[in-house]
Amino acid sequence: MSHTIAAVSTGLTVSAIGIIRMTGDDCAQIANKVFSATNGQPLTDAPNRRLVLGELKDKDGRVIDYCCAVYTRAPHTYTGEDTVEFHCHGSPAVLSAGLESLYIAGALPANRGEFTKRAFLNGKMDLTQAEAVIDLIEADTADAAANAAGQVGGALQKKLMPIYEDLRDLCSHFFAVLDYPDEDIEDFGLSNYETTLRNDGKALHTILQTYGQGRILRNGVAAAIVGRPNVGKSSLLNALAGYERVIVTEVAGTTRDTVEETVMVGSTRLRLIDTAGIRDTEDRIEAMGVERSKEAMENADLVLFVCDGSEPLTDEDRSIIDLCLDKENAIALVNKSDKGMVVQPSDLPFMQVIHICAETGEGLDLLADAVDVMFAGNMPCDGSILTNARQFDACRRAYEAMLKALQGLKMGQTPDLVLIDIEAAMEAMGEVTGATVREDITARIFERFCVGK
Repeated sequence: MSHTIAAVSTGLTVSAIGIIRMTGDDCAQIANKVFSATNGQPLTDAPNRRLVLGELKDKDGRVIDYCCAVYTRAPHTYTGEDTVEFHCHGSPAVLSAGLESLYIAGALPANRGEFTKRAFLNGKMDLTQAEAVIDLIEADTADAAANAAGQVGGALQKKLMPIYEDLRDLCSHFFAVLDYPDEDIEDFGLSNYETTLRNDGKALHTILQTYGQGRILRNGVAAAIVGRPNVGKSSLLNALAGYERVIVTEVAGTTRDTVEETVMVGSTRLRLIDTAGIRDTEDRIEAMGVERSKEAMENADLVLFVCDGSEPLTDEDRSIIDLCLDKENAIALVNKSDKGMVVQPSDLPFMQVIHICAETGEGLDLLADAVDVMFAGNMPCDGSILTNARQFDACRRAYEAMLKALQGLKMGQTPDLVLIDIEAAMEAMGEVTGATVREDITARIFERFCVGK
């Protein structure tokens, strides 16, 4: 028997509608204690999935809202258990009083993510789908939402489960032969499974290759703005952010540490990192900022090199350009176009060179187009790519174990030795889907959720 939990699932803020959710074996009986339907019937007798109008009462028996309740019977619910929802007017006072009344009637407060955790434990979704629920809630772009929705719908699960099942079947066959030698079971020969292992390894490698795109889709593009002091890096960040996020002065070295701001540039979400001007300096604090600038540049998905187009390139500019050329994605921004251009595109060894004026916004539309071509146009958002670091790590370990098993086959190792690696691969794949994940990891995953989901 599953105890009944309750929570406000729409947040305690003023809104048109607020929803209190319960799930558990006796949720309808508890609801009868605080809700009276206008038709006089108890909620336990209400039609399945049918909204019923009635009165919601507080702990003192006072009517605090005229609302609708809906009773949905297991197993065709989000959690796989009986559920009741109260669709109230969105007053925080009403929702708090209604929730308190349910607690007194016998419901327990829901923990973070407990509704989705029950859905996972009751087999309504696997762990990739459960983790995608919080990604969908936290999505701040349409692409991120579309990808998370695809994962909730099982797009990633459909790619991963066949690999897990192949590994499980391989282990099961081996142990069947080992434990029941007198039974009429086909002899176990690892060479018969080599093709399966190779095909699954290739499929898993293909999935692993999507993580770079998935990380950007989920977290945004880390874009480091670099250049020597006083070329307009902070002005560029302010222009893209739409407000004065960073102090801008004529004094070189004003920015002494990295400053971050998330903005939408075209249809791409950039995590802009305004860096300290890169130059040789005797100032100890500024020197620390320069080192952090170089570190941010090394870790960035995109480097935006900014120079002052109204002045000839300096040795400092050229030194920074040399650092940029090692990056796969780099754009040169020739700033201060309103002052006349001395620096020409041919002076800069970049694939993309754009003249801008950070103060007026000139050229920023061209920057948006360039960024979209780099990152937005070629990224699938159907839920089939890896976006989760935990899932990526488990898939990586599974892939490495499968390679080790194939290597053992080539070396002629005995089946029991090869099976050690196959079992390790299966264990790692099970962590992705939740088939073998440890309880402490599961608890940590659902702690990311809000109460009520």
